[in-house]
Amino acid sequence: MNISQAAKATGLSAKQIRDYEKNGLLPPARRTESGYRHYSPVDLDRLRFIGHAREVGFSLAQTAELLRLQADPHRTSCEVKALTAQHIAELTEKIATLQTMLATLQGWHDACGGNDSPECSILRGLEQA
Repeated sequence: MNISQAAKATGLSAKQIRDYEKNGLLPPARRTESGYRHYSPVDLDRLRFIGHAREVGFSLAQTAELLRLQADPHRTSCEVKALTAQHIAELTEKIATLQTMLATLQGWHDACGGNDSPECSILRGLEQA
């Protein structure tokens, strides 16, 4: 299967696949005699795993660690759970930051008259921040 077929089969873009290969998440693809990348069913399973990990926000480094754990028959589920707990804590912190940003912007937006006056609570808020 070539890269465009692999992309279609996994829901990833060809660029993402090349990037995952470049970053070591995917072993270098076999090449045909003409130099085209060739992906096996095992490669597709790995790409789907990477895609799912990225969809839920795991970083490239975290995804690499998850792949390492997946391949390790001696892993413990507590290792995977600890990595996931760390990611959940990071997401929770990001969500709190975004909620604060949203509340600030909403307050400025609600206070803005949105009329022909030059007075603007949004600009004033940005000046004071």
